[in-house]
Amino acid sequence: MNKLPLQKRVQIINMLVEGNSLRATSRMADVSINTVTKLLVEVGQACQLFHDEAVRNVEAKRVQCDEIWSFVYAKEKEQTTGR
Repeated sequence: MNKLPLQKRVQIINMLVEGNSLRATSRMADVSINTVTKLLVEVGQACQLFHDEAVRNVEAKRVQCDEIWSFVYAKEKEQTTGR
């Protein structure tokens, strides 16, 4: 199995973080979309492991859920109008 050089991996992750789609990232980095997807899964798993180990006993006094609320509200609105 081929391993991407670190510099190419960083380039791909930076593109995804900036909001590029998987296909656009694949084209710009000149790699397979499967390569982009596999790298994204690997990085996600590494981030989850880091988060699970590093974040402990956080007391939340405020939780901001604006985006979640607007998404839920939009879905409820669609149901009530019968669309």
